Amino acid sequence: MMTRVAMWSGPRNISTAMLRSFGARSDTVVVDEPMYAYYLARTGLQHPGRDEVLAAQPTEWADVVAGLLAPLPPGVTVQYVKHMTHHLLTRPDEEWFDACRHAYLIRDPAKVVASYAQVRDEPTLADLGFAQQVAIWREHPGPVVDADALLADPRGALAALCEALEIPFQESMLSWAPGPRDTDGVWAKYWYAGVESSTGFAAPRTGATVVPERLRHLIDEARPYYEELAAQRLV
Repeated sequence: MMTRVAMWSGPRNISTAMLRSFGARSDTVVVDEPMYAYYLARTGLQHPGRDEVLAAQPTEWADVVAGLLAPLPPGVTVQYVKHMTHHLLTRPDEEWFDACRHAYLIRDPAKVVASYAQVRDEPTLADLGFAQQVAIWREHPGPVVDADALLADPRGALAALCEALEIPFQESMLSWAPGPRDTDGVWAKYWYAGVESSTGFAAPRTGATVVPERLRHLIDEARPYYEELAAQRLV
């Protein structure tokens, strides 16, 4: 039985660590942000490595979907796709959406804003994907995992997620070798330094989260969207 998992999150949600976790499974192929070039081409936004991303991925929506629905390699029964919610700019292709089991990775807005601001100085609410994530969940509800709960109890959170997705939990999901992956997007050198040095899920950070004063309004704007999905979280 084949399972295509579409994991929807905003940026800086430990989504790449989750990609590593699923990539450590024996039955899974992973895909890293397949809509990124399409998103950059349509919006014209200047992101780190923009030209490299545009050259590395299809920029037409039909080509993106065709790649996502392509047959899986022999012996692979799970496709895990890391999606950024703000990359979805068009009405979802129903054939593709119906072919997936959708899941959602959320994180406290203060931690998202603090982390994102280290890479891009002036993010907007749209950059962070909170509103888009809720919109997708309302039409295609699925299991919700909170990043802090995952970091606090990786085995428990992953086991609950796998049960909800109707795939077996594997112990291999709890650790991985450090370093880059062939499956990483070409933007990895700008965003993935932390996860490339990791070998598993780190313990959640304690202490105050420092957010620049000029960006604190984003926390208040994102909070209602986060809370709506947090009320649905698995653990």
